[in-house]
Amino acid sequence: MASAQKIRIKIKSFDHKVIDEATKLIIDTAERTGARIAGPIPLPMKIEKFTVNKSTFVNKDSRDQYEIRTHKRLIDLRETTPKTIEQLSSLSLPAGVDISIKMITEDPKPE
Repeated sequence: MASAQKIRIKIKSFDHKVIDEATKLIIDTAERTGARIAGPIPLPMKIEKFTVNKSTFVNKDSRDQYEIRTHKRLIDLRETTPKTIEQLSSLSLPAGVDISIKMITEDPKPE
């Protein structure tokens, strides 16, 4: 038996609307080329909080607080064709979206 090949796509963005739009584009492209799709799976949001003093060295009690929220999604594509990979590589996504694509080979379990 041959080993099964899977493509895992991780998408990150600071804006949830942009990440949903990019996810929809990827899923539509994969469906058109005949791949089986698992996802999008929303991963836990990463929240980074920063506290900054308002003045340089006086008024220690006066501070501003900021946070950065990073939204993440995971998509697995199975039974992909060369056409699927070609379409995904030529896909133009909105600005502010970070994508990482990994090819995973799964060995079948021996009986």
